[in-house]
Amino acid sequence: MAGSRMTKGSSRPRVKSLRKLLILYLLAAALLPLIVVGVVAYSSIYSILSGKIASGINAGLEQQAFRLENAFDNLDYASKQFALDGQIVEEMSAFLQERQIYRKAQLMTSITEKINLVNFTNPYIGLTAYLAPDSEDPVLFTSLSARSDFDFAKLPRFMHYNGADYFGPHPTMYSVGDNLVLSERRAVQVSGHALYIYLETSYSLLRRVFDQDGYGMKLQHLLIGQDGGSVHVIEGELPRRVTQAAALPSSRAHEALEGYHLFRYTSPQGWQLVAVVKKSVFNREIYDWVAKVAVLALFTLLFAAFLGGLVWRRVYAPLRKLNLEINRMAENVTAPVALTHVEEFDFVLNNFQQMKEQVNELIQDVARNEKQKSQFEVEKLLSQINPHFLHNTLNTVQWLARMNGQKDIDRLVTLLVKVLHYNLGKHSLIVTIEEEIEAIRNYMELQRIRYDYEFDFQVEADEDVRSAAVPRFLLQPLVENSIYHGRSDNGKVEIRITKQGDRRILIRVSDNGAGMTEEEVAQLLSGSSGEKKGLGIGFPYVSRMLHTYFGSDMTLSIDSRPEQGTTVSILIPRKRKEDLE
Repeated sequence: MAGSRMTKGSSRPRVKSLRKLLILYLLAAALLPLIVVGVVAYSSIYSILSGKIASGINAGLEQQAFRLENAFDNLDYASKQFALDGQIVEEMSAFLQERQIYRKAQLMTSITEKINLVNFTNPYIGLTAYLAPDSEDPVLFTSLSARSDFDFAKLPRFMHYNGADYFGPHPTMYSVGDNLVLSERRAVQVSGHALYIYLETSYSLLRRVFDQDGYGMKLQHLLIGQDGGSVHVIEGELPRRVTQAAALPSSRAHEALEGYHLFRYTSPQGWQLVAVVKKSVFNREIYDWVAKVAVLALFTLLFAAFLGGLVWRRVYAPLRKLNLEINRMAENVTAPVALTHVEEFDFVLNNFQQMKEQVNELIQDVARNEKQKSQFEVEKLLSQINPHFLHNTLNTVQWLARMNGQKDIDRLVTLLVKVLHYNLGKHSLIVTIEEEIEAIRNYMELQRIRYDYEFDFQVEADEDVRSAAVPRFLLQPLVENSIYHGRSDNGKVEIRITKQGDRRILIRVSDNGAGMTEEEVAQLLSGSSGEKKGLGIGFPYVSRMLHTYFGSDMTLSIDSRPEQGTTVSILIPRKRKEDLE
């Protein structure tokens, strides 16, 4: 059956589990605020931590650059002592020109003492040497033993500053060391010889300057020479694209490049120091914070699931009891429900108890109604016997009148049979205007015979409105009212049905009788008139039927004054029988 089985093309509605929904809602309630707070906090924390890390790197970078600037200044100051101090320069010039071995030894001792003195008073200076490139032995004086392959041309040029050339970072020229150092070469003005003073930073200076303990993370440094001419990676190796990008002129202190962060310091001396950090290292503190938040979210998720399980257990037992009560209802409708002692469920069960009582009452009402229905069926059969008997009797009278030549009686009975057939028959409640006019003609003819033709009757209807649909008995109460109020020696009742545009119909029932006062009109419209005429259908029937089938689309009005007659006007939309039925 269509009512008990689903059709082939239909699909069963998806059943949702209360337990799953409950846990899902708890998880959403627990995680949604955490996610929102996490997103907002992440954007804020990311900005704060990024700024903090960048500030720390910039501060460390500036400190390192400051120490390098001091190292270059110390080299500059010391080299000027060796190259511009008159006493040392004179002794060097004399040494180069002296031929006596004894005197030359004295000058050598004096020069060596002065070199040692400067080195002692300047702990940031390492190897110091006077070099004469054109001599067979280019190293004339040195504070430490120098390599035999000492060659300026092999040193990486770094910058030219304050009249001196600077090199590095490069391995020290000290014969027993290989630490990276910075060095300086300054020309010494002596006559007839090319002489230079060569100084290196101490062997541990760069290691102390680029110590990474202060950063708290692993990074690498690039030392870029004057005008970007040389790029030196201090620790390890870097991709070529990074070193090339770092060597390009830039005024930005911080920039991101293909997985790296570059922090730049430009020295007034003309060189640049760049700290290079991998993005993964730079964001490690942020990743740690995200991991902690993820652990917190996981803990919250597990706790919400656990809490959902507890709530489900607390809800499941009352639900089972409620389901049990519903099943018991089919067996025993009158049995009272058992409460769960949970306020919300007891509220539902109390309502369920009320529903059971109401169902009991409805079942009893249905039983009573079924009994009354049987009685009504019998009464209906009896009520159908009376009209049938009346029709048979009138037909007998009609044939007797015809057999005895009583034409007036025959005509009267024929009209009465038609009126009764229309009023008491099994016609639909919806008829056409043509059918309604035919019925009202028969009714009016009976009334004229009854009142000995004291009034005239006239019906006019446009041809194209006769097929329109109206409720049955629409005209009879109006005509009945006109006869009652308009009957006189020269009485006249007129019915005019005309078309109003393409979609509306105007029905007017007029008489020239005594008319009515406003109070009588109001009583007639309200149905409170004390006297009933004709078949007793009543004028309010017209108003009720019009409102039922046409609603606010119809207009019903009465225009009447004492001694001036009455006109009832009805304006309705044009519809077919199918529309109204």
